[in-house]
Amino acid sequence: MFAALGGLIAGFTALCVAELVAAAVRPEAGPVTAVGGAVIDRTPPAVKDFAVRSFGTDDKLVLQLGILVLLAVFAMAVGIFALRYRWTGAAAVLVFGVVGSVAAGGRPEGRPTDALPSAVGALVAAGVLYLLAGRLSPVTGPPPAAGETDDEETADGEPADGEQGAFDRRGFVIAATAAAASAGAGLLGRRLQASQLAGVSAARGDITLPAPASPAPAIPGGADLGIRGLSSFTTPNKDFYRVDTALVVPRVDADRWRLRIHGKGVSRPVTLSFQDLLGRELVERDITLTCVSNQVGGPYVGTARWIGVRLATLLAEAGVKPPSKGGPADQIVARSVDGMTIGTPVEEVMDGRDALLAVGMNGEPLPFDHGFPVRMVVPGLYGYVSACKWIQEIELTTFDAYDAYWVKRDWSREAPIKTQSRIDTPRPFAAPKPGTVPVAGVAWAQHRGIARVEVRVDGGEWHTARLAAEAGRDTWRQWVWEWPATTGHHTLEVRATDRTGATQTDKRVGTVPDGATGWHSVVVDVT
Repeated sequence: MFAALGGLIAGFTALCVAELVAAAVRPEAGPVTAVGGAVIDRTPPAVKDFAVRSFGTDDKLVLQLGILVLLAVFAMAVGIFALRYRWTGAAAVLVFGVVGSVAAGGRPEGRPTDALPSAVGALVAAGVLYLLAGRLSPVTGPPPAAGETDDEETADGEPADGEQGAFDRRGFVIAATAAAASAGAGLLGRRLQASQLAGVSAARGDITLPAPASPAPAIPGGADLGIRGLSSFTTPNKDFYRVDTALVVPRVDADRWRLRIHGKGVSRPVTLSFQDLLGRELVERDITLTCVSNQVGGPYVGTARWIGVRLATLLAEAGVKPPSKGGPADQIVARSVDGMTIGTPVEEVMDGRDALLAVGMNGEPLPFDHGFPVRMVVPGLYGYVSACKWIQEIELTTFDAYDAYWVKRDWSREAPIKTQSRIDTPRPFAAPKPGTVPVAGVAWAQHRGIARVEVRVDGGEWHTARLAAEAGRDTWRQWVWEWPATTGHHTLEVRATDRTGATQTDKRVGTVPDGATGWHSVVVDVT
């Protein structure tokens, strides 16, 4: 038992010391974050889809807890091994450092110094384990003969655990001191990181966004039906979905931030600061975003009022032309500060839609979780091909020449958002009373618009729902159908038709490779 405890103490020491070093390097270089990022990078799409579906936005927390559990098991095993093979056991701890260092340095945004936290943490932990193992004395001799005294008895007369080792007082003091010292190092590392991030947060709070030269049209009365249980037309920032691969949300200093535009067909490369963007003509638009990981009826869709600079204008100033006008590049590769790459069709960005480099969301600077200081927003395209957060580079290239992050993982190169609808109320397995029951929800077909929503009960005839006022073809649209509910067990289904005349299919398809399809259904018991 004590040998396993010694291994845990060594592992704990490694993590705490690594956190202290990561504070001097950067938070993303911490071993748990680095290994977690490497796992995410290598996760098959089906597993990633399962994680998002099962754990939602807590998928990263589950991953980090899993890594810590595995580390604890590894540490205990090494501690027991070191009881008999002291040097080899201590050396085995260095495996922790190698894994963490390789994971940190091997990520797309990795830097040579990112290997330091894991390496230093492992070296210190190896020394701690070697020291602790020296205080544990395994019993290797034969058992005492009848009537003889067992030399391995403890001071209080109880036999020591011969297989695990005897734990002396001095060893206990050393272990406790090591644990306390490493915990202090970890707390110090966290405090230093928090202090650094507090300055960036304060700087964000001091930003005042200029009034847009092209403000968003007022949301028409009746766009929000105000029905209990129905999603509000505008999604508050705190409730807006977040699906990305960042285990540590980047905290970018807006004063130091730069955006570089270069690549194929760029005759005038551009480098812009945050203030450069704020000084340009800003536009404000209500736009609904959708994640490709959204299952039929899922929560990963929301509407916000975005403010930013037209991306097409910046590209045109750099000399970029869309393929339809002879431009040689058909793909924009946007790169984030965390190494993410997003590939977006040039044609769609420059076809007149409100594709933005957004700096604001719902009347304030972008929240850190949603891409501060600058992110891309392109109506009509799933986020994985359009919504690069924490953007720092735009490269013009071709789809044949480069596969972005998700394309390398079997997702489609191009992914227009599919026409979808969702029942928000009544909830699944609700028990409404007989009589008139409002069945309500939202439907979306960004950049095409919603023309009709229909609801049916138990596979019967379709009934046309009443649509809320349309705020624009780039936003979702609320709907409601007054259902004359009768007693019994019922299945409600919904489908939408966009303004091109296309009605969403009933064929159920998963999210991979370019978005889910099918009709959303809800089962209720009217009693």
